[in-house]
Amino acid sequence: MKRKNVLMIDDEENFCKLTQLNLEETGEYAVFTAFDGQDGLNVAKKIKPDIILLDIMMPKMDGFTVLKVLKENKKTMDIPVIMLTAKGEDESKLKASELYSTYYITKPVSVEDLRAKIEWVLNLKGR
Repeated sequence: MKRKNVLMIDDEENFCKLTQLNLEETGEYAVFTAFDGQDGLNVAKKIKPDIILLDIMMPKMDGFTVLKVLKENKKTMDIPVIMLTAKGEDESKLKASELYSTYYITKPVSVEDLRAKIEWVLNLKGR
C-alpha cells in the first residue's frame, strides 16, 4: 500500500513532531513539515502532497493567505486542505470555507480523530 503524503504547515514545532510521529507510526502516511507559510508553499509545490494540514496563526504569512495562494496556483489548487488550528470561532471557520478549505479542526485533537478526518477528506476527494 502506498503511503499518503501529508504536509503539515504549522509554526508549533513540537506539535508538528508529535503529530508526525503519531501519523507515521501507522505506516499509512509520510509526513512533511513546514514551520511557516512561505516554506509550506514551497514544499507543497515541490512534493504535491495528498493532503495539507494548515494552521492559521503563523508568523510572516498566516494560514488564510497560504490557503488563498494554494487555491490560486494550478499546481496546488486540487490538494485538499484541512485547517488545523486553535482558532475555533465561527468567523475563522467561515473565512476558511470561503477560501475552499475542505475541513476545519480545532486543536487540541486526538490522533484518532485527526486520522479519521484525513481519511474522510481523502476518500471524499478520491485520493
